[in-house]
Amino acid sequence: MMIIDVAQIEAAARRIADHVVRTPTVPSPGLSGLLGVPVTAKLELLQRTGSFKARGAAAKLLTLDDGQRAAGVVAVSGGNHGIAVAVMAQALDVKATVVMPRSAPERAVEVATAAGATVRVVDTMDEAFDLTSRLRAEGLAMVHPFDDPVVVAGQGTVGLEFAADAFADDRTAPTDVLVSVGGGALISGVAAALRARRPGVRVWGVETDGASAMAQACGHGGPVPVELSSIVSTLSAPTVSQLTYDHVTELVSDVLVVSDAEAVRGSLDLAEHAKVWAEPAAGCLLPAARRVVDQVGPDVRLGLVVCGGNVTVADLTGWARRFNLTG
Repeated sequence: MMIIDVAQIEAAARRIADHVVRTPTVPSPGLSGLLGVPVTAKLELLQRTGSFKARGAAAKLLTLDDGQRAAGVVAVSGGNHGIAVAVMAQALDVKATVVMPRSAPERAVEVATAAGATVRVVDTMDEAFDLTSRLRAEGLAMVHPFDDPVVVAGQGTVGLEFAADAFADDRTAPTDVLVSVGGGALISGVAAALRARRPGVRVWGVETDGASAMAQACGHGGPVPVELSSIVSTLSAPTVSQLTYDHVTELVSDVLVVSDAEAVRGSLDLAEHAKVWAEPAAGCLLPAARRVVDQVGPDVRLGLVVCGGNVTVADLTGWARRFNLTG
């Protein structure tokens, strides 16, 4: 079992410091009122490229040698990772190819293309991973969304900042932190950082039905392929990795699964009560937070890692109508 240690995360933080935003960590009176307990939010949707993914992409790209930079990189993505690799590669003068399934948001394809990446769109996420493997065999360096300790350490810098900003006062510090899970790099890095800095904190993962690769891995005793059907493409990993599975089983209290409708309702609640425009990959935290409150009790203090905001008005309102959430 390989668990990323805090020294690796600290090294990643130093490496990427000039390339990413140190996003704010703020108490949310609106969410505290909605959930009935104190809530602190890490606003990673304000990160460069609109999600935490810029951290892991920058961390990986900055480790490439001259030969790898010249050959270029390839990334597979349901949206945010592709945007991040494209934008960060452009900033660092590295040629990038991004492979996405047709379920990826149209905006993600547009942004990655505008950043100068070669974007290849295929039918399914499985096909996207297959094509990426072929391109890697042709000499492109892989920037994997989650099966890479350098990327996990980069995402773990979210946890370092959260620990520094939200835990200064033990009387108000979160007892429980919720993190969305796709392939698992974010929760792996955040859990490693938080547990090193604040050993008593509980970390909870959140997924959606139809994109529950980590919950199914935990149920099976290891990573397994899963059937993808969620509208939340940015959480839709066809399997987790052994690396991220090991982190979750070692460091995370549980992985909660909510419905797509609940995730969309959560995005609407974040807009209304927290005044932030978040994608359903972050919206899923709110229904899961209610379950944590029920399970832990009224003395709980919640931390939410609001992971991304790359959703269009048309997408969110369309999903709201689909799930009859507009009334």
